Amino acid sequence: MPEENSPGAATPSSGRPRWWRTGLLAGLVWAAAGVLTIQWPNVQVGFVEWGYTREFGLGIAALGVLLALASLPLNVVQGLTGRLRVVGPWLLVLAVSVLVWELLTAKLAWLPSPFFAPPQSLVDVYLSDWRRLGDSVVNSLWLLANGFAIGAVSGFLTGVAIGWSRGLGYWVHPVLRFLGPVPSTALLPMAFFFFPSSWAAAVFLIALATWFPVTVLTWSGVASVNKAYYDVARTLGAKASFLILRVAVPAALPHVFVGLFMGLGASFSVLVAAEMMGVKSGLGYYLSWAQGWAAYANMYAALFVMALLFSGIITALFRVRDRTLAWQKGVVKW
Repeated sequence: MPEENSPGAATPSSGRPRWWRTGLLAGLVWAAAGVLTIQWPNVQVGFVEWGYTREFGLGIAALGVLLALASLPLNVVQGLTGRLRVVGPWLLVLAVSVLVWELLTAKLAWLPSPFFAPPQSLVDVYLSDWRRLGDSVVNSLWLLANGFAIGAVSGFLTGVAIGWSRGLGYWVHPVLRFLGPVPSTALLPMAFFFFPSSWAAAVFLIALATWFPVTVLTWSGVASVNKAYYDVARTLGAKASFLILRVAVPAALPHVFVGLFMGLGASFSVLVAAEMMGVKSGLGYYLSWAQGWAAYANMYAALFVMALLFSGIITALFRVRDRTLAWQKGVVKW
């Protein structure tokens, strides 16, 4: 549903600003959700009482007012909200989702408490438990950075080596085919036994999960380089080091980034599993702790943070790819 073709978008031929109808409708729904949150009393189930209900209602009502103002047919408003109008349909869907979420949990209690928490409970968690949650984010990022960096570097070097040397590939390829497909999480018990600490074991497992796809894709990229490139470089007097660093590696970079994306996705799964089973810090540990204490609002809050964090990391990697491979910008979408 492109916003440019929606009824609320201004047409170039008219030359006059028009009402942003999608934004106005989204603003009305957000404002209605805020009024409903404030005016409709919460259903108290047992000893559960949801805090920050009024503050949450005021916040989303204010968001609705701002969206309604952004829909005004004024040139200055359209200039400030041009990018916002592209996501207008999503703003409407989110408003309806929050309204339904609030009704089914806090107002009608059709979803059993405390297993299903209303949206204002997330605000409560972020304001009251932000230190522990922030510490978990920092620890997860540090663990992920160590494991992913080791796995990416070792996978890249291994892929280049076996892609360049047939002799080395003869010995490494069978090991790669035998051990690579084994899920890293299946090795959790062995890793925690052999490594001196659970943190070191988690770093190893994350590195292993990253190493396999990076190795395979880098190897494939180096092996698929057109032989004519090597012949031209040799004709000009290039040595083996030049052929590897200036011919093979640049030509294999598109495959390398695909391997990094795959390795990053696998490392997220291993990170959470390792933190839930052995590492006493991080978002996975926070999820396990919240479940153990039946603090389901904390669990949902951590899941939202995890989704935003991991999505942001992949987006950052895509930005690096687009800058490094400018000639292939837009080929791989995220």
